[in-house]
Amino acid sequence: MPEVSTQTRTVPVPGGELELSWAAVTDTGRRREVNQDAVFASFPLFVVADGMGGHVGGEIASARTIERLSAVADAGTVTPKTIENALARAVKDIAAHPEATDDGTGTTVTGLFLDTSGDAPHWVTLNIGDSRVYLVRDGAIIQITTDHSVVQELVAAGRLSPEEAENHPYGNVITRAVGPSEGVTPDYVRLDVVEGDRFVICSDGLTKELTDYGIRHFLDENADPAAAVSAMLEAALENGGRDNITIVVLDVGPTAAADDSSTAED
Repeated sequence: MPEVSTQTRTVPVPGGELELSWAAVTDTGRRREVNQDAVFASFPLFVVADGMGGHVGGEIASARTIERLSAVADAGTVTPKTIENALARAVKDIAAHPEATDDGTGTTVTGLFLDTSGDAPHWVTLNIGDSRVYLVRDGAIIQITTDHSVVQELVAAGRLSPEEAENHPYGNVITRAVGPSEGVTPDYVRLDVVEGDRFVICSDGLTKELTDYGIRHFLDENADPAAAVSAMLEAALENGGRDNITIVVLDVGPTAAADDSSTAED
């Protein structure tokens, strides 16, 4: 099991401060030789990429995408425009790589960032592919992102039940990806910042092995993000670990009113 630690940050927001804590892990799993997943988890951006295509093609695609997005986060201004510019650069990187130029090479990219540009902070999720963002609020778990997959389209059209979708032979076929021949505009969902919220960002290596109820169970049992991430990874491996597994848990702590006599942490 990889070593996992919880990171914390006090974030200045309009009118006060916000306490955040998070942990992330990625693992090859039990069946794959190469980990084609990649992850970036550092305020204000938390993203997972699940690559596909050839022996190393998916690894290249996910790594280049995460590198481009991490540069956006390091620059400090994360918006849909800067994300889309980074993804466009990633597409060029992937297309230019000699081992990643076939049509089957690409990657999902899914995550969220904190938008503090307005009068009140908001979370914004982004998604291309079938990695997922879940939100646990008031004891209920909700899948915020919508899978870009053949199976999800069949479910949405009423041609397949959610139960039938779980074991469908086209379960791994996605309809959108970051790659040489694909568009790079994610779907976005805007969410209020609510104390006590817990987010899970994960590749499908987790959701192949754990149900939504199972994910919520391990969150309920583990208040610390690192402990929650480790428990979910261990369970996914025990259940088969058929794919690479990447998990981020992000907790939203209490907000505090601004104190004019003190300086907020950068």
